[in-house]
Amino acid sequence: MNGSLDCPKCRAPLTEAQVNQERLTPCPACGTELLAEVFPALFRPIAAGQDGERLLVESEASCFYHPEKKAVRPCEGCGRFLCALCDCELHGEHFCPTCLEVGKKKGKIKRLENERTLYDSVALALAVYPMLIFYFTIVTAPMALFIAVRYWNAPRSIVHRTRWRLVLAVVIAVLQLVGWAALIYYFTTLKRRHG
Repeated sequence: MNGSLDCPKCRAPLTEAQVNQERLTPCPACGTELLAEVFPALFRPIAAGQDGERLLVESEASCFYHPEKKAVRPCEGCGRFLCALCDCELHGEHFCPTCLEVGKKKGKIKRLENERTLYDSVALALAVYPMLIFYFTIVTAPMALFIAVRYWNAPRSIVHRTRWRLVLAVVIAVLQLVGWAALIYYFTTLKRRHG
């Protein structure tokens, strides 16, 4: 094996099946949910003393970044030839490291996630902040409840976060809606008695 990748919690080695997945995968030893992305070359076997494929024939294409190494495919972003070390696969497409970096900064590669909305924090903010001016909660409580339920299974963060914010947002939003229902019921019964 070219290199190894260990679980940050228990230090158990991870296999190729646990990395470069679209969702969290459990560590085989401790069960900690992990999301790891590595270059595919990490798990490729390399013979002793060899550091990549050398050019075999003078007429073969060489890597743009490593001219002494054999090109295995072109980059789908810029068309440059890449060796096995420089080939970065992303959802079946192959890019060079430069195109990946530019795609991350400028958002040119749509499938490359470089930010994530923290819906649990949004739902909690919609439930808590409007309580300063109580009248806004009639609008924000349903919104917080909708966001919490709609994005319950959405990835919360690259760093592991629990669902306590979503649960708290649901509880606060439901209490606000119950409060509004009780207030409306009180005023309608009061109006009937005096009307």
